Amino acid sequence: MTAKKAHPPHDSAATGRRTRRPFVGVISDTHGLLRPQACAALSGARLILHAGDVGGPQVLRGLAELAPVVAVRGNNDRGGWAATLPAQALVVVGDLRIIIVHERPRRPPAGLIDLLVSGHSHRPHYERLGEIEYLNPGSAGPRRFRLPVSVARLWLGASPRVELVALEI
Repeated sequence: MTAKKAHPPHDSAATGRRTRRPFVGVISDTHGLLRPQACAALSGARLILHAGDVGGPQVLRGLAELAPVVAVRGNNDRGGWAATLPAQALVVVGDLRIIIVHERPRRPPAGLIDLLVSGHSHRPHYERLGEIEYLNPGSAGPRRFRLPVSVARLWLGASPRVELVALEI
């Protein structure tokens, strides 16, 4: 995968119409705040991954109005609603094996995954180390320090791409 700032529509050979490739929305550290800008950026996703510090069930309900959601529990997620969230989740989307955690581990399970999605730091980041790609969409919740408010899109297809999306707030 390669990081990319924008992904234009492409022509569908079958219909000749301009279409968008399917994408997976990636969000983290909402801390109870589901911004309309985040919803707009994730609109059209076929699946949404939330990497923890959700902040409340209302965030998951709001995201579920856009697409199916897979979420993990963050260090600030507490209470009965949060107890139902796993500490990590494995999702297979197409040929991609994705593990979602809140805090990036020092040593991921090599050979078992293609992409590790994490949050916690509030810093948007994408890199490839060895066989594994790492994606942190940053924080979509309350601004922390001078860090951007952001989400990510994982564009699927023959050559998957990551798009880090800074939200205008």
